Amino acid sequence: MSIDFEQIVETQDFPLWNQSPEQVLEIANAIATNETKLFDQIAAVENPTVENVLKPFAKHYNGESFPEGQITFYQHVSTDQELRDSSTKGEEIMDNNSIEQWSREDVYKVFQKLYDSVKDDASLDAESKRYLEKSITAFKRNGLALPEETREKVKKLQVELNNLRVQFAKNLNEDKGYVLFTKEELDGIPEDTLNQYEEVDGKLKVTFKYPDIFPVFKHANVSNTRKVANVAYGNRCVENGPILENIIKIRYEIAKLLGYDTYSDYVLEERLAKTKDTVLNFLTDLRGKLTPVAENELKVLKEFKKEDLKARGLEPEDEFYSWDYNYYNERLLEKKYKVDHVKIAEYFPLESTVAKMLGFYEKIFDIKFVKVNKPDPKATWHEDVQQYAIYQNVKEGGKALEFMGWIYFDLHPREGKYGHAANFGLGPGYLEQDEKTRHTPITVLVCNFTKPSKDKPSLLKHDEVTTFFHELGHGIHNILSKTKYARFHGTHVERDFVETPSQMLEYWTWSKNELKELSSHYKTGEPISDELIDQLISTKHVNTGLFNLRQLFFGIFDMSLHTVSSQEDLDNLDIFKTWNKLREEVTLLPSDNNTTKGYASFGHIAGGYESGYYGYLYSLVYAADIYYSLFKEDPMNLENGIRYRDIILKPGGSKEIMDNLVELLGRKPNSEAFLQEIFG
Repeated sequence: MSIDFEQIVETQDFPLWNQSPEQVLEIANAIATNETKLFDQIAAVENPTVENVLKPFAKHYNGESFPEGQITFYQHVSTDQELRDSSTKGEEIMDNNSIEQWSREDVYKVFQKLYDSVKDDASLDAESKRYLEKSITAFKRNGLALPEETREKVKKLQVELNNLRVQFAKNLNEDKGYVLFTKEELDGIPEDTLNQYEEVDGKLKVTFKYPDIFPVFKHANVSNTRKVANVAYGNRCVENGPILENIIKIRYEIAKLLGYDTYSDYVLEERLAKTKDTVLNFLTDLRGKLTPVAENELKVLKEFKKEDLKARGLEPEDEFYSWDYNYYNERLLEKKYKVDHVKIAEYFPLESTVAKMLGFYEKIFDIKFVKVNKPDPKATWHEDVQQYAIYQNVKEGGKALEFMGWIYFDLHPREGKYGHAANFGLGPGYLEQDEKTRHTPITVLVCNFTKPSKDKPSLLKHDEVTTFFHELGHGIHNILSKTKYARFHGTHVERDFVETPSQMLEYWTWSKNELKELSSHYKTGEPISDELIDQLISTKHVNTGLFNLRQLFFGIFDMSLHTVSSQEDLDNLDIFKTWNKLREEVTLLPSDNNTTKGYASFGHIAGGYESGYYGYLYSLVYAADIYYSLFKEDPMNLENGIRYRDIILKPGGSKEIMDNLVELLGRKPNSEAFLQEIFG
């Protein structure tokens, strides 16, 4: 008997998105007030137990997780400036109050006393013990094992750091930068893209949103146009430059006050890598392997550029600049590999491609996405947003069928919206106090794909198909996780592992059968030809050395700022010079003295990925190992999909990740598949 999902989905509760700017601040203040009351309550406990400390503590953080996630999310997606401002202010209020509370010695002592009394208690479940351990670690990392004077200094610096982090992100989201070009200067840009540019004073306005600026990098025939666009894009949000300088100084001070040699030491003790030496050795080793590969790739591109300029009757150049890379990489793919990404995109209209992608995830993980076709106007924050319910154990059905949560897709750019692609896990799942009722998660995919026009639907370039698969990997991690506490749900894992599930799923977008199944020409409905697929797949590792050196540059730059170990080195640290020097040295691409302040728009380093950008490459090692071991021979293997779902995704961060990997692979993970993937 088939399941009527459309009827079932009507019975599911969903959150409303109708808060006013005033209500957002009211909610933020209420969350902060309740947190303070909770800590006061726990501080008064003389004989701590799981019942009078851990349960009320977990109840608060479980229950407030979605309201907090929701109101802080508005700053990234709302079209209302006042609402975005309130969202940012609300985040500051809640974060600063949390810093205050998590710096309280009286509460720390209660937790330590409780942990000492239950750590050997076999009747207490492992996740609850882990919750206590992680809480005590969090207190200690705020200086609770240090003298009061030191703690107060750390607390003050943490508040200052948090405010700077929020301001950095706000400036990025609010960026309205653009460059003006004549139509002649934009020669080579596809007509569809030209038509989407606004006209200003007889010129075309190219904003720094992905669908606007990246076609210029890839297709503008005029070298100076690419140069101007590249430098302007690299200098966006320059007001964030001084903010980052202050952030680095404060992080250094915090690390020293807490007794660490560097801020990296402080960060990495809670990562899989554990030490800065492990990270630096990983980056150095990979750079040594990639650089010779990239140098050979660069020789090919230089010759290709000379031939191109000669064919166009232009003066040949010996140098190959940073603004040449995307353009000549694209031309090389077209000429040598016969890959035309504009033509390929015609086979990936957004609507049908997304539907088929969801079908892949359904087959691999035994789940079902059910779209809400006529959502309540208050059920989303913008008319572009799509809402889906997700169910699990579809094959078995009946009582085994389980509602897993809500996922939203916000896929097109607009003013004031977050400018990249990301997954926002707004509301983690958890068990209610009765330990039977499950509170289901809510997660959002935010992307910036080209909007449909009157003549064409939104068409996805192949790299955008991969991007969507990647972000949906994060989303599925959030939805399919089942933990007792919100704290460990879904992507709440070590930062140098969190990219693994999303990167692993990118492999499906390079698999021939899966690509063919995903495709459907926007006019004819025909699947993409074998010839086009073979040509595309043959380019997977073209210029992989140069591409990965760029990722290494970000990781090395990040570590160079956070491994400063003396006041003298901090005083001598010039972020501007470090950025531009490392960019040329590591990527091998000179900029002809056109320096930029690209670090001012390096959002990762300001919040979340500090001393952690290496994790994108580090996670690839695990992703390759999992894919090669479980899916390379049979990407749609349901049995392996469910094993992966239950061993890696389901526990979130409630268990040690390395233990989960060993259980899945039957051995410790290694880098063999990763090195084979990159170097053959």
